[in-house]
Formats: sequence, C-alpha cells, structure tokens
Amino acid sequence: MMDPTLAEMGNHLSDAMKILESGKFGQDVVSILQLVQNLMHGDDDQQGQRMQYVGEQGHMALLGHSLAAYISVLERERLRKLTTRILSDTTLWLCRLFRYENGSAYYHEDDREGLVKVCRLVINTHYEDYATEGFTMLSSKHPVIYQSAACRPGLGQHLCSQLALPLSCLCIVPCNTMFGSLHQMDVALLDKLIRDDRESGKVPLLLIANAGTPGAGHTDKLSRLKELCVQYNMWLHVEGVNLATLALGQVSSAVTAATKCDSMTLTPGPWLGLPAVPAVTLYRHEDPALSLAAGLTSSQPVEKLRALPLWLSLQYLGHDGILQRIKHASQLVSTLPTSFWMPTLMHCVGPTLCLLDPTPRLLPFTRAVSPLFPPSPCPPISAGLGEQLAQQVPLSGVDVVELEDEGTCVRFSPLMTAAALGTQENDVAALVEKLGEMIPVLSCTLRYRQDFKDEVLQQASLSYIEDLSWPGLGGVRYEPRATDLDEDKRQHSVEKINNDLLKKLMELDTDLYFSGGPEFCEEKNCIFIGMATEDLDVAELVETIVSIGREIEESGKLFENMTEVVRRGIQEAELQLQKANEEKLMEEGVLRQIPLVGPVLNWFSPVQASVKGRTFNLAEGIDVLKGIKCHKVAHSTTCCFGQKLFRRHGAGSDSVSDTSSVSQLEESFRETAHVQANNVDEAEVPEERHVHIVEETALSDQRVPEGQETESVDTLR
Repeated sequence: MMDPTLAEMGNHLSDAMKILESGKFGQDVVSILQLVQNLMHGDDDQQGQRMQYVGEQGHMALLGHSLAAYISVLERERLRKLTTRILSDTTLWLCRLFRYENGSAYYHEDDREGLVKVCRLVINTHYEDYATEGFTMLSSKHPVIYQSAACRPGLGQHLCSQLALPLSCLCIVPCNTMFGSLHQMDVALLDKLIRDDRESGKVPLLLIANAGTPGAGHTDKLSRLKELCVQYNMWLHVEGVNLATLALGQVSSAVTAATKCDSMTLTPGPWLGLPAVPAVTLYRHEDPALSLAAGLTSSQPVEKLRALPLWLSLQYLGHDGILQRIKHASQLVSTLPTSFWMPTLMHCVGPTLCLLDPTPRLLPFTRAVSPLFPPSPCPPISAGLGEQLAQQVPLSGVDVVELEDEGTCVRFSPLMTAAALGTQENDVAALVEKLGEMIPVLSCTLRYRQDFKDEVLQQASLSYIEDLSWPGLGGVRYEPRATDLDEDKRQHSVEKINNDLLKKLMELDTDLYFSGGPEFCEEKNCIFIGMATEDLDVAELVETIVSIGREIEESGKLFENMTEVVRRGIQEAELQLQKANEEKLMEEGVLRQIPLVGPVLNWFSPVQASVKGRTFNLAEGIDVLKGIKCHKVAHSTTCCFGQKLFRRHGAGSDSVSDTSSVSQLEESFRETAHVQANNVDEAEVPEERHVHIVEETALSDQRVPEGQETESVDTLR
C-alpha cells in the first residue's frame, strides 16, 4: 500500500503539471478562484473541516490586508499622505487606550520582532559608533540583556540570534525562592547581578519584565524594576497579557507601573478577537535617526500599511467595544466560584486555586501540599484533565501549561481566548460543573495509585509497569510461572496470556477502563488500568487479575498436555500395529502372504485368529473441558451478577477467591490424570464419539468359513 504522504505528494505534482500545461495560455479568474477554493477545502472527505467562525470585526481585519494591497498602487504622494494618516491615527488611539503617553509605535507580524528592534535601538544608544564599527564596539564591553526566568521559553536565545550576540550576553534572573511569589523576578538578586556585571566591565543594556508571565500570568514588581533601570541607565521593556487591563477604568497598581516603562509589546489580536492583525511595540525615544537605524521607523510607505487592518478594526469596535471585550474577559475570571477551595482538591490533588491578578486562574493538579499526602507529581493526570476539559467545554479555552514549581497545570486565561471563542458565563459554569465531576475521580486515582502498586508487587505472578504518560492507576503484566521454557517460547506465552487476559477484563461488568497502554509505550504485553472511583476495591481488582491470568495459564497447559498425549498415543498404537503384523507373519507363514497362494491356502486351511486391538477415548477429555468451561461461566456469573465489579461494599459476597479458582483447575487436572492412563488427555477436538485404532490379524480380503462369520463380527463389535 502506498504511503499516504507519497500519494498526496503525487497528487500535488499532478495538479502542478496540469497548471503548468494550462498556464501556457493563462487562465480566467473563475478558474483560478476555483483552484484556490479546492486547495483551501481539500478533498471531499475533508469537507467537514472548515475555518473557524470569523465575526464582522474579524472580516474588517481581513479586509485591511486586501485594501493595503490596493492602496499600495496609488501614486507616491497620495500614498504617503494616506499611510501617514493611518499610522498616526492608530498610534494615537493605542497610546491613549493603554495609557502610554507620548509614545511611538512599531507594527510587526512576529510578536518578538519589536523587542529585537528595541534592542538594536538601545545598542545604538549606548555604543555611538556601532553603526560604523559594528560588533567590534561590543567586544571590549559586552552588553548584557536581563530577563526573568519566567519569560517565555526561547525569547533570550532568539534575541541573541537576531542581534548576532553570544549567549554570554544573556542573563537569566531567577524568580523569588524565599519571599514573595515564585513567578516574580527576584529584584534583590537582579541588583546584585547588575553591580557584578558593571564591576567586571560589562554594560547592562536592557531588562525584560513581565506584566503577566506566559505560563501563570504573574506581574513583576515593575515599580521597583523601573527604579533599578533608572539607577543603572538601563532600558525597561514590559510584555504580557495583563497589559490589556490598562484600558480598563480600574487597574491594579502593579500593572499601572508598566506605563512608565521605556517600551511595551501589545498583542491586541487575541485580546479583541481580531485575526491577522499585527502586534504593536510602543516605545519612547527622542532621536528619530536612531529609531530609523534600528528599524523601528521606515521611510517606505508600504511598510506603514501594516497598521491598516488594526486601523479598520479599532474604528469598527470603537472605544466602548474595545473596553467591553476586555472587561468581559476579566469578569469571566471573577465568575469562578469560591467552591473551588474544596478540601478534596487541596489535600488530594494540589494547592488551592491561585487567582493570578488580574486574569488567569491556574488549576494545579500535580502536587499534594497537605501533610496527609506527600508531594506526588503526576503530569498525565493534569494533562488528561486539561484535554478532557478542552474537548467537553471547547468554548472555555482552557489549556495545559508546564510550570517549573507547580508542574503540569490546567490554565484558564480568558483574555487570550474569550474574544476569539466567544466565551460566555454559561461556558464557565459548564467548566465548573465538569471540574466538579472530574476532581473526585482524579483525587481517588492519585490516592489509589500507590495502593495499586503495592498490591501488584505482592503478587509473584504480576509485574508492575511504570509509565509516566498513563493517567490512570498504572499497568501490570502477568508473568507465567513456568521456568523450563526458553526465551522465545516464554515471550510467546507472555504475549498470549496477557492478550487473552486483557480481552477477559474488558468483558467484565465494571466501571474501570482497561487498555493495552499508551500509543508510544515502550513496555509491551501489558495491561493498563484507567482512573478509579471512590468505592474501588484495589485488592479485589489485583486478585481478579491474578485469578483470571492463572486460569488462562492453566488452560493453556492442559491443551498443550492434551496435544502431547494424543501424539504419544498415536505413536504407541502405530508400534502395536507394527508388532501385531509381525506376529501375524510368524503365525501364518510366508506362503499365506503371497497374493495368489495365500487365498488358496486360506480356503483349504482357514486360520483361526481372534481380533486384537487397542483404543483410547477423546470424548472423556471433551467432558473435562466442558467442566472447565462450566466453572468459568459460574465464576463469571458469581462475580458479575447484580452489581459492578471491584466495589468495596460488594466485595465480601460477590468475589470468588483466588484459592477456589486454582483448586478447581487442580481438580480438573487430576481428573485428566486418570484419562492419561488410558492414553487420554484434554484438548479441544472436533466432536467425535470414539476413535478406535485396531490391530487386525486377518487380511481385509480374507474369507471366513461359514459358522465362524458371526463370531468374528461379534468380536469386532
């Protein structure tokens, strides 16, 4: 079968050849648009996958890109006036909206590009001859860029790459470890790092601070950081989702301090639900020549048209519409009820929910802070919760984040998702309802994981499988007790037993989920158990796995023994037939064996011989197998009738002990021993009443005298 990727490439190549052939004479507009539509929607089997819904404000933003292309063909003077108007209007609106007075704006597609341009501006400011001398100016006094350890991953490396700076120019400032938040930059340590760098001849250049860390949404102590930057003549750049709240009437003092920074990067697209609008970096600098050298301003009118989609969208929404969207996202966080501070959540799955001022709420489900339960990171539990919440309540916009201290967390940050998804209060209510259903299950699963492991380790026939990507109780493997098998046969036996065991467990009437494991699990021939409920009897679960595994193993041994006994019985019968033929030859003589002479001698002098034979009966083995099957049916009925399996309140009356199952198999095996004495054993064979292997002492064509025919027939019967 052809690889789907290769087949797709072949289809694209075929389409490309058709386009080239038809392109000799050109195509009409309708054909080209039809081609674009086909490329957008793909094959017929993918028609259900459409683009996400785009509202009117989104259409205005998309329209801006088309208008920008049309406007670019205007005459140069008219184009210059139009782009200047668009750029100045958009910059003025944004500066007033986000309280950034006397600022300039740089519009860019990549939200990191504004910071790169700002760094170039700061380098040009500190190194006067940098424009002519280049990197040689930096070799004597290395610049240093400081960033918080809570900044988005890869940001500092991207800056060094774009600025052609060594990574030694990047300084990662740890967050507070003893006092304050674990997600805020350690100001005292930053002060020490700056003084050490100045003493070693380095140039502290720029500090990147957060008004809403990418993971948890915390805001650094911007007022104190601004004081340090003024003291050491450094540039302060701020970014983060909490900058959106600067447009509101009431803003926390921590975020308000961002208005005093030297530059900030805004991402109005996610905040307002606008697709394909650029990010904006607002900055203050008095020298336009240095801004031009850094690339923050351009003399090309076409580049100024980047602001057109945002210009159209801001006019469409208006001041009240912009405030309404940001305010709505902030209010969605406040609708989360205080019932989240529940004992089960605090003791079993993690600390209480953190209200990260002012927008995101974080749901950590990885560590137990109560002394009743030791810390037990379990990322798959949280990741599984996040995935289920995202699937069942897609309009909530929850996602999964990895934090250094909290581990894997489920994050609810409506400022980044509510405008695009259209999240409403009923979606938050649905999120709360789903959490209320899932948290008890997660709590029980975390509690029972260690109990399950302990129970499995106590069983000699089970191996515990540790897989960090599995969000349930854990995994087990049944190990056969036979030690006389070579490695290949043993692996085959392990595979067969565990596959049969998994099938039987999946047939049981229980709320538990049984699986062969994660898709990329390294362990093979395993059985993984899903999440648990409060009434789960872990001991009964493990005992049932052992009991069913032993039944499968013993049944396999009986079948193997049956095959061996049948084979030996046939071989022994063949030897007896051969021996009987030899005895007949000795009794009758050689002449009677000659085809022409033998019949004549038998006519005149018949041989008096009795029929000798030997038999073995396979029907007795079938009866034993029927007994085993009846036992299994009774066992299944006893365990499953009336209620779900593995529940503590029914374990005392409905469970079948491991000893009873094994003793029944041993009794069946003892019954088989009697059959083996007559060359009979148990096996699954076609239903035949009896198989007889008869040693005949007379030839098939031998004639029997009158009067003796009845006796011979009776003997055969």
